[in-house]
Amino acid sequence: MDNPYPVPGATGRFEEVIRRSRFVSCAGRADSRESALRFVQSVRNRVPGATHYCWAFNAGPPGSTARIGASDAGEPRGTAGAPILTAVLHSGVGEVVVVCARYYGGVKLGTGGLARAYARVAKGALAACPTERKVNRVAVLVTVPYEASGRINPVLRKLDAQILARDFGTDVRYRIRVPVVNRSRLFAAVAGATGGRGRVEDSRE
Repeated sequence: MDNPYPVPGATGRFEEVIRRSRFVSCAGRADSRESALRFVQSVRNRVPGATHYCWAFNAGPPGSTARIGASDAGEPRGTAGAPILTAVLHSGVGEVVVVCARYYGGVKLGTGGLARAYARVAKGALAACPTERKVNRVAVLVTVPYEASGRINPVLRKLDAQILARDFGTDVRYRIRVPVVNRSRLFAAVAGATGGRGRVEDSRE
């Protein structure tokens, strides 16, 4: 997915006691299985002594199932990981992991009760998780004549380009990173601002 999408900007935390079991759920950023497992371990360290640490993650765009994972962590099969994953996939947030720690309170919830409880606390953590926009960018070189360089800066700002460096030689060369969705527009904008004398090429950086 080239379009921007929301990802966790910080950790969201939610707590609730359900029929004497205390649930502590945390949601955070995970762009890979490895980073998801690191987050699981960090929750185990911050919320020690729980009976179970159940989790699920989606390391891709919102709703994508290409890079997902889940664990019941000793709860009856399908009662924890699956409902947490469902909450993750329907959250509208990408690259997210949710860990639900449960402190058993002595009252059995039953399989249906467990599934509802884990879904509820997972949604709570996701709701409490602040998000930011992820923008996929591509590296590009823009070369323009000196006399056109003053007209290029407004073009780059309008297209949300990040200027990494400017090199001054025979012409002015900009090393930039531009949102993938704006790449094709950049070609036309540079051509228009320079009378067709500017060049845009992909960078290997």
